Amino acid sequence: MEHVNVDEEPSATLVYRVERQVFDEEYVSSQLLHTKERTPKTIGQRVAEQFRCSSEKAKSVVLSLLPILSWLPSYPVKEYLFGDIVSGLSTGVMQLPQGLAYALLAAVPPVYGLYSSFYPVLLYTFFGTSRHISIGTFAVISLMIGGVAVREAPDSMFPLNGTNVTGLVDIDARDARRVQVAVALTTLVGLIQLFLGILRFGFVAIYLTEPLVRGFTTAAAVHVCVSQLKYFFGVKTKRFGGPLSVVYSLIAVFKDITSTNITTLIVGLVCTVFLYGVKDINERFKKKLPIPIPGEIIVVIVSTGVSYGMSLSENYQVDIVGHIPAGLQPPTIPDFSVLPNLVADAVAIAIVGFSMGISLAKIFALKYGYSVDGNQELIALGLCNFASSFFQTFAITSSMSRSLVQESTGGKTQIAGLLSSLLVLLVIVAIGFVFQPLPQTVLAAIIMVNLLGMFKQVRDIPALWRTSKIELTIWVVAFVASVLLGLDYGLLVAIGFALLTVIYRTQSPKSVILGQISDTGLYCDTDEYEEAAECSGIKIFHSNSSIYFANSDLYVNSLKEKTGVDPTQLLAERKSQQKRAKTKSGEKKDSSHSPAQKKNAVAKLDVELGVAHEVLDEAQKQVDALSNGQVAEAQAESDSEEARFLQPLCPVHSIILDFTPVNFMDSVGAKAIKAIIKEYATINVRVVLAGCNRTLLSDLRTLQFFSEPVTPDIIFPTIHDAVLHCKHRGGCRSCPAVE
Repeated sequence: MEHVNVDEEPSATLVYRVERQVFDEEYVSSQLLHTKERTPKTIGQRVAEQFRCSSEKAKSVVLSLLPILSWLPSYPVKEYLFGDIVSGLSTGVMQLPQGLAYALLAAVPPVYGLYSSFYPVLLYTFFGTSRHISIGTFAVISLMIGGVAVREAPDSMFPLNGTNVTGLVDIDARDARRVQVAVALTTLVGLIQLFLGILRFGFVAIYLTEPLVRGFTTAAAVHVCVSQLKYFFGVKTKRFGGPLSVVYSLIAVFKDITSTNITTLIVGLVCTVFLYGVKDINERFKKKLPIPIPGEIIVVIVSTGVSYGMSLSENYQVDIVGHIPAGLQPPTIPDFSVLPNLVADAVAIAIVGFSMGISLAKIFALKYGYSVDGNQELIALGLCNFASSFFQTFAITSSMSRSLVQESTGGKTQIAGLLSSLLVLLVIVAIGFVFQPLPQTVLAAIIMVNLLGMFKQVRDIPALWRTSKIELTIWVVAFVASVLLGLDYGLLVAIGFALLTVIYRTQSPKSVILGQISDTGLYCDTDEYEEAAECSGIKIFHSNSSIYFANSDLYVNSLKEKTGVDPTQLLAERKSQQKRAKTKSGEKKDSSHSPAQKKNAVAKLDVELGVAHEVLDEAQKQVDALSNGQVAEAQAESDSEEARFLQPLCPVHSIILDFTPVNFMDSVGAKAIKAIIKEYATINVRVVLAGCNRTLLSDLRTLQFFSEPVTPDIIFPTIHDAVLHCKHRGGCRSCPAVE
């Protein structure tokens, strides 16, 4: 029984006293805990439960699939509507130029960026769980799509008028094919996200750690920036993809740097300086400005007017956006013939897109006190991509820059996103033609300035150097691999390396010996804390890792090293001691005379002196008695000598394995621990386990861990229970805790 007293001392410090017997697993499982009886359900019963319909379950399913129904009926119009209107218009104004610009990254005509800024945003309003993120085109995803589109539809496949003359490309045919590839890829991305969401695979985002994502997106910013140099300088180079594409693109641009269009460069530089200045003003005075200055839309409107008024395309050969068809495209079925070549790319885009979306969604949800569902976010993004692809869109996700604008301008719900999509719709239907004279270098400037936030992630390096070298390595590997190998292979390498770091951490855990803090039940690292003292005759071994096939040998080696008790070495020393003891004993026996020799010596002396026969017999008796006494004394001396050599192998009589950090153990780990127990038993050292959770104990029973000589009475719920048991067994009373 356990008696608990809580007393309040004069100093207002609560004192907690516990009086109970020492618990071991045998007592706990038989006396304290009893498993609830549950009738196992058949497969049919489980299926019937899943598909059983009720009004509550139907309502729950509808609300989970359409989260808008959970908050729209109670939407506070007076409090939220004005903020959502201002936020929606501000985000929509930003959405327009970014949609046009990111279409260039996706290697499709600019109007498809507008389509991708309308349909997905409209759908996310109904299916998304975040109230603040801005869904639409995003630089990283657009660049990944563009790489696939260029790979599947290179310029060489579309010679002008059937000729093979270098440099003559049928632009319309090439763009049409790239749109087909981008749309088919988006369809596949949507299907993958839907499939993962339905199977409740929202947890896959945890494998994309923050350092990995930030290193990857920084590398993507490098790719994006390099890809825009040709538009910024107005040079004609082909688009590269795959490993070392950044290097090839830079070489191609610098080779043709002498053919730079000066007018294009000047326009680009002016727009870059203006956008950077506006962004800096918005950042410095964000608390004083009611809404951020819409620098991007100002640049687009002014540069479009200048380009139209000065005829930059005709007079100065400045590349412009070109024809933007008015109205929406009718729905069409994507070209599924290209899907087999796009599976790997679609998986990468689906995971990256979801990771970016859920990361931003969680940030805003934490800030404003609501929750987001990772699985529903997967379904929402999947529906946005899949359904929108029938209307000629490319894959989307949330944008960091637009989400910050949507939140900072007073947006409270996805009504703001709905209004921004309606603003884009207005441009598509009515005034899209206005942007036809827009120079492409302006879009390049918009893209490059928007990358500043990603390039600032380089500041992570010194911070990670101070906090975590392993996370710094993940960041660097993700960055370098993605820059050199391309975003698809780079992401694969980064994820693989991140998983390897997990294995490395479990294979190289920190192992310590614990000591007791005096007059408490606390046990801490003896190397780190002065107050932690080892218990006499007891070693408490702690390793902060689970035990499985990859680290079981390392665990055993670390145990022997830290405790200083190696049974194999000690047994070898015992054999050597026995051999030395026997050798020394034999030497002493040889040095002493035998009884026969003593008898002959006495008899000879008697004959020489003429001693009578009776005296000789008496002397012989004395000699025999003396000889027997010397033999017994020699034997006793030999035994004491051997006993002195063969003292106990080590002063440790018990080893406690702290299993508090152990979450799981496989069959290899269980066999290793069982072998340890048997091995230490050969040198009379008892090994006990402490701090096993109930799940681990259940696993050990399944693995048939408890069989001779291992029994449940060596399992203790706490380290303190194990220490008290071992001290009692070892006869140690030096610690007050034993009393």
